[in-house]
Amino acid sequence: MDQAEKTMMENLHKITGKPLEEWIEIVKSKQLVRHSEIQKFLKEEFNFTYGYANLVAHKTLGTDAGSAENPDLLIDNQYKGKEHLRPIYNRLMSEISQFGSDFEIAPKNAYVSLRRKRQFAILQPATKTRFEVCLNLKGQEPDGILELITGANAMCSHKIKIESENEITPEVIDWIRLAYNKSN
Repeated sequence: MDQAEKTMMENLHKITGKPLEEWIEIVKSKQLVRHSEIQKFLKEEFNFTYGYANLVAHKTLGTDAGSAENPDLLIDNQYKGKEHLRPIYNRLMSEISQFGSDFEIAPKNAYVSLRRKRQFAILQPATKTRFEVCLNLKGQEPDGILELITGANAMCSHKIKIESENEITPEVIDWIRLAYNKSN
């Protein structure tokens, strides 16, 4: 468990008066089994923010790196049926690791979160044919390959769509580096 997650769990207890374990029991008592169902329940019934609802959902289902026995299996499972997208992930991680060693890799069931003091990127095989790099660049105008994410409760503000490893250009790396630099 990283420091950001510990802080969120402490704040959850302070804000709601209940520790994470109690929220997990509340969710389990409702027999909710889908991540989105848990989030919706917590947001509608208890006015949770997206972040806290997401934390409780991941912990209830055991779908975060901290709950997984082997976080690498979470990453491997993301690419079942999408094996041709794995080289994109591998190449991006190779490039990003050159930025520094001060970031955390936090695999989830469907994506990998990259964090410094806060999350700066999400790497995910979005569909069977497309990989997405989602970035936290609030206030940045979309430009070139950088698209604005307009959905409510988005964990990132922008995304870049990639369909093959040869689309990992210096422009892609520059946008990721900018998000990395802004996250400290």
